[in-house]
Amino acid sequence: MTDISEDLKAITTESIDLENVPVEEVFQHLKCTKEGLSSNEVQERLTVFGYNKLEEKKESKILKFLGFMWNPLSWVMEAAAIMAIGLAHGGGKPPDYHDFVGIVVLLLINSTISFVEENNAGNAAAALMAQLAPKAKAIRDGKWDEIDAAELVPGDIVSIKLGDIIPADARLLEGDPLKIDQATLTGESLPVTKNPGASVYSGSTCKQGEIEAVVIATGVHTFFGKAAHLVDSTTHVGHFQKVLTAIGNFCICSIAVGMAIEIVVIYGLQKRGYRVGIDNLLVLLIGGIPIAMPTVLSVTMAIGAHRLAQQGAITKRMTAIEEMAGMDVLCSDKTGTLTLNKLSVDKNLIEVFKKGIDRDMAVLMAARAARLENQDAIDTAIVSMLSDPKEARAGIKELHFLPFSPANRRTALTYLDGEGKMHRVSKGAPEEILDMAHNKSEIKDKVHETIDKFAERGLRSLGLAYQQVPDGDVKGEGGPWDFVALLPLFDPPRHDSAQTIERALHLGVSVKMITGDQLAIAKETGRRLGMGTNMYPSSSLLSDNNTEAVSIDELIENADGFAGVFPEHKYEIVKRLQSRKHICGMTGDGVNDAPALKKADIGIAVDDATDAARSASDIVLTEPGLSVIISAVLTSRAIFQRMKNYTIYAVSITIRIVMGFMLLCVFWEFDFPPFMVLVIAILNDGTIMTISKDRVKPSPTPDCWKLKEIFATGVVLGAYLAIMTVVFFWAAYETNFFHNIFHVRNFNQHHFDMKDKKVAANLNEHMASAVYLQVSTISQALIFVTRSRSWSFVERPGFLLVIAFLIAQLVASVIAAMATWPFAGIRSIGWGWTGVIWIFNIVTYMLLDPIKFLVRYALSGKSWNRMVDQRIALTGKKNFGKEERMAAWATEKRTQHGLETGHKPVYERNSATELNNMADEARRRAEIAKMREVQTLKGKVESAAKLKGLHLEDANSNNYTI
Repeated sequence: MTDISEDLKAITTESIDLENVPVEEVFQHLKCTKEGLSSNEVQERLTVFGYNKLEEKKESKILKFLGFMWNPLSWVMEAAAIMAIGLAHGGGKPPDYHDFVGIVVLLLINSTISFVEENNAGNAAAALMAQLAPKAKAIRDGKWDEIDAAELVPGDIVSIKLGDIIPADARLLEGDPLKIDQATLTGESLPVTKNPGASVYSGSTCKQGEIEAVVIATGVHTFFGKAAHLVDSTTHVGHFQKVLTAIGNFCICSIAVGMAIEIVVIYGLQKRGYRVGIDNLLVLLIGGIPIAMPTVLSVTMAIGAHRLAQQGAITKRMTAIEEMAGMDVLCSDKTGTLTLNKLSVDKNLIEVFKKGIDRDMAVLMAARAARLENQDAIDTAIVSMLSDPKEARAGIKELHFLPFSPANRRTALTYLDGEGKMHRVSKGAPEEILDMAHNKSEIKDKVHETIDKFAERGLRSLGLAYQQVPDGDVKGEGGPWDFVALLPLFDPPRHDSAQTIERALHLGVSVKMITGDQLAIAKETGRRLGMGTNMYPSSSLLSDNNTEAVSIDELIENADGFAGVFPEHKYEIVKRLQSRKHICGMTGDGVNDAPALKKADIGIAVDDATDAARSASDIVLTEPGLSVIISAVLTSRAIFQRMKNYTIYAVSITIRIVMGFMLLCVFWEFDFPPFMVLVIAILNDGTIMTISKDRVKPSPTPDCWKLKEIFATGVVLGAYLAIMTVVFFWAAYETNFFHNIFHVRNFNQHHFDMKDKKVAANLNEHMASAVYLQVSTISQALIFVTRSRSWSFVERPGFLLVIAFLIAQLVASVIAAMATWPFAGIRSIGWGWTGVIWIFNIVTYMLLDPIKFLVRYALSGKSWNRMVDQRIALTGKKNFGKEERMAAWATEKRTQHGLETGHKPVYERNSATELNNMADEARRRAEIAKMREVQTLKGKVESAAKLKGLHLEDANSNNYTI
């Protein structure tokens, strides 16, 4: 055993070139045979070669933790800390130690939360990605077994077939040549032919063929592993990161403007002391920066990805969540997604063309052209028709099996019968089988007629051909091919497909069927599922010349689906939909679907997809069917809604802090203590962290980042809250309003001797407590407004958010009512003033929802339309609101196509006529839904009747009229 280990270690030093020595010597050097390895041998080799994976760089936990303090938003807070300890001195006061400590604590709290949550999210993501770990089929202990590719060792015998990603460097054994795509390794755009004995490299993809191979290198010793050490990882800045940067830059610029104004006013106009100015600048820096934004959004996305995985959709790329939220077109496979992919063959409908062959013999011949292991759905359906699967190879000797490939679209078996004569049988696409037949011209009309007859019943056709090979050459052309039979294949729709498609349409997602089946089959399936029959053959994608003089882009946009589609057509469909500004999702399962999956905004690999399809996709489904995708769309929209809600809130808080405290400083020379802004920030962060698990109502239509809406809503709401803070301060500091109405202590400065510094300081400390409570409570309450699309008291928030809000408000109220902290510059105001401030904020809150609605109404473009129509604009520009009007027009067009409902929010429905129209529309939609159910039922009845050979057209045509 020790000698074997020493010999194997020699291979790791690369002293033996296993790529170029004869294959027989490879087995000698690796001490293995074509019978594979035993479990004990595998364990020994794992200790020598290690696992078949690349070494991961282990990041220091400390550096990772500190990394959360290294971003533009944290830099602003760190600058504030430096100001507090380094610049905030003078005026007879020591450096601002308590503010410095508070800022550092705030940074540590955010970094700790980010570190813990990202670590948890990383562990969850690792567990999810483990489900997607590549598999390999290898011989272990004398039998084929599917194992993790990471457990492969040199000397393993593996099976490579169409769609597999090569799991390790290997040498090919006996068999047909493979077509290997090495683009990821060498950049070659065309597949390379690899003959038996040639080397194939880890990471490349099998495009055609099926063969066995012996593993010669794994992990870091592979060609891919060596290259990986020479390449530095690059950081791709995605759309999500660009949005974060834009919002962060907006907040930083807003703070900079506010600070510039304060510097000019405090030092230039008011001629106030140096330390006073620094304290006021610290207030804007600390309170204005949304330090928790990266943490909140990242945690929200990570939690959302975990929920998607629980629903059967594993997210490989986090930012695919936001793109799925905006998806408005889904190009879906028919087989396995809209249908069950559980094929069955009705023996009584088999059409035999060759004399001397009956239906039972045709089934046996088709079973011979099928794989007995690694079966696909067609092979399983055919072999299951035999009383015993072993009958498929009984009495014959298999010589060569030609696997299916997209190029030839058929399988074939060459075999010897009991008398030693050589035969060949092939099954596959009817067109391919017909082209091989020697009597094609004589039978093609009948073949096409039979195919059409099957298609009208929703049945796919499978061609079967046979030839003798008299020369005995396995790879020879053989004698003339006889077209034997056409077999009907029935793939029933999923029970929930029709309901799911209707649900998708209500969500504004147009589902287009993309299938390789015949047009008649596609239309029949579309009719059964209620998704429409406006479908076209793939030939309509080739040129702009068509009978309706409609461009290809418009045809694709308005079509319900396409039939007879090849993978290159899928790519073209996605490309043209994207050119029409659609966010497009594409499902796929095969190796040739990879280009379309990569091109799509959201590439979705369906359940049981090939390794190549999974590698190219953004989301991998672990459960079959379309309903998983639609559920994932809803979840993605909910996740996106949470993130958008927070960004509006963050912008609003920045504006209200900067504008509010700047105005108090400029007009009243009121100096709010920086430490209390820290308290506000800490309480806000604690509350806002719970938004990642908030209960939200997903958007009924596709959603995306609208920075214009985020900034406009945030600025208006923030400005309103800042103005209300100024109003509150004016009413308390300049008038007797609160004293006269509520009989609380009078804080009107005109009732005090403000020349007495002690009296003035006490009054300022009381006002600081009052302003603190007013700002803190209404700022946190704002989240309930930004999180809702309608009235904030209608949409119920999450339990955690409510609890966090109540705790934070209790703390804030107790501090204002009872705390006297000379170091923080506040003095207790009592429970009377606390109650008054709550009443003021409740009144303030009542106007937040209407303001939100007004902003949304203004952004819709209707107000601009009105200005243009009435010719009262103060400018000569004619395109005000053009983008919004174009969007409204697009929505109207989508409504006409049934992609999106034309509902308006309740607050936009004013007149009785409009409400009556709403009632009529609801009644009409109910009738349409009922008619659609009848139509679907009709389709199922007709399909069942057609399968039984019945004809209902004449007898029941009147009853089926809709």
